[in-house]
Amino acid sequence: MLNKGLRDEEKIRIDNVLKTLRTLVFVPKPLSESEKNDIELPLKDFGLNIETLADYQNEELITKLMQLHFDWDQLEQFADFLMEFSKVENYNFEDKALALYHYIQQESKVFSFAIHTKIASAKNK
Repeated sequence: MLNKGLRDEEKIRIDNVLKTLRTLVFVPKPLSESEKNDIELPLKDFGLNIETLADYQNEELITKLMQLHFDWDQLEQFADFLMEFSKVENYNFEDKALALYHYIQQESKVFSFAIHTKIASAKNK
């Protein structure tokens, strides 16, 4: 288990990477190499890239993110990123986002209307 100081540093690092990913704007078209690099660079901080993200099974991705010490809010932000990234042509990570939302809802032991709404929205796409 991480001590308080390391846990805080890890949280800040994860938050900064997620902030970078969330600021990327996705439009429904194929990505240029430059746009792919803009996504790959922050994902590398999590030991991921677009290809490995696609290859992971839902449970494997959840395990990977939990090993990286993601908290519930960070998992939700990553799922939100996956939903946005799914707008890009040739990429569909909606099932992974949905699995993350379900995991958060079940394992956090706290019902969230926001997560519930995101699950319903993802199912309706």
